[in-house]
Amino acid sequence: MREIPGFAGQLITPRATEYDSARALWNGAIDRRPAAIARCGGAADVQVVVRYARERGLPLSVRGGGHGVGGTAVCDGGLVADLSRMRTVHVDPRTETVTAAGGVLWGDLDPATHRFGLATTGGIVTHTGIAGLTLGGGIGWLMRAHGLTADNLLHAELVTADGERITTDARPELLWALRGGGGNFGVVTRFRYRLHPVTEVLGGPVLWPLDDAPGLLRHYRDWIAEAPDELTTIISLRKAPPLPALPEAVHGRLVCAITSCWCGPPEAGAAVLAPLRSYRRPLADLTRLRPYPEHQALQDPTVPHGWHYYWKSSEVAALPDDLIDVLVEHTARVASPRSYTLVFQLGGAITRVPEDATAYPHRSAGHAININGAWLPGEPAADRETAWVRDFFHAVAPHQLGVYVNFLGNEGQARVLAAYGEGTYRQLVRIKEVYDPDNVFRHNQNIDPASSPLATAQDVV
Repeated sequence: MREIPGFAGQLITPRATEYDSARALWNGAIDRRPAAIARCGGAADVQVVVRYARERGLPLSVRGGGHGVGGTAVCDGGLVADLSRMRTVHVDPRTETVTAAGGVLWGDLDPATHRFGLATTGGIVTHTGIAGLTLGGGIGWLMRAHGLTADNLLHAELVTADGERITTDARPELLWALRGGGGNFGVVTRFRYRLHPVTEVLGGPVLWPLDDAPGLLRHYRDWIAEAPDELTTIISLRKAPPLPALPEAVHGRLVCAITSCWCGPPEAGAAVLAPLRSYRRPLADLTRLRPYPEHQALQDPTVPHGWHYYWKSSEVAALPDDLIDVLVEHTARVASPRSYTLVFQLGGAITRVPEDATAYPHRSAGHAININGAWLPGEPAADRETAWVRDFFHAVAPHQLGVYVNFLGNEGQARVLAAYGEGTYRQLVRIKEVYDPDNVFRHNQNIDPASSPLATAQDVV
């Protein structure tokens, strides 16, 4: 493939010097070799690429930020519609909205809205793309106060499987599907979001030795039961990373860290956080008032591009004693200093959206648990870390309600069904039959128009 007629962007083929860097993903464990990567300059280029792939029967994948752990942004032997050059952001402070192109990262959007004292719910890593996060639902630091990213999505423009450009105007069923149903219905080239007044947030990580975790997590569970919606917390269980902000004596030590984000008045937040921060004697307390984009970047050093990652995830209702014991016991077995487990506090504004209002289900879940194996390229740790993740996941499984679709790897159709539930999946299939009946957009957590939600696909563990 030397050229695509009518394509005005950059076409990168296997002979190009930048081919390997262009196909590289955040998850360095994914090694796929597309026939070509089409770096699009705008929606017109996306139309050309979609039509070209469809007419020639080529596999087609879509790359926004390329941050999904399953690596679905790049396909083998096919064509990649790469949106990474589509990075425009326009903030309208009068209407408190932001419009952003499909290749924008949260590291682009958050500083742009921050200049006006505004923000919307993003992820917890700035090099995540807005597209994948939004289309899967979008959990992040502001979710308990302002809802999921998808709850703040007002409008989208996209290229359909037949190469047409449409919008969600007068298509409420399509907007419903884009709010959690993934990239199954087209290539979204433009998003418009509702913004909220957010300037600085109070929070940061507080670390305790893992030996304190059994009591600490029970204390935490009781504390968050009365937590205001302005507070979101994430538990991290791991060996402390060698970050400059942490005391050197803590580096490599097994810890339980709880990172908070309070987006209300700082004085009120300090009072809310006090019962947590005063529990025993923390190893480190990095709580302070920060500009929101700075808080958004706190996790960036712990999940860099190019490491090898393997994840398994569950949503659970609560943190009963036996689940807390599982979290502590399996953390104590971790070998890699790069592997970790995150426990996201859900609830708040998420629960106030009706279950059937979007394609994001499980709104009643109390927590999302994400078990992350990580190791360096060339490091002989894949089998060890994968086994640790799987064992941990199976120990959590009795408590599982479902799974957040953006935390899925390449795990089979049964897990996609677990992410949506039968009713939501059926509705997504009906909408898929309208907008992509031939399943052109299938290199994703797929809603297959030919499938039944009752199919018992093998779960790949």
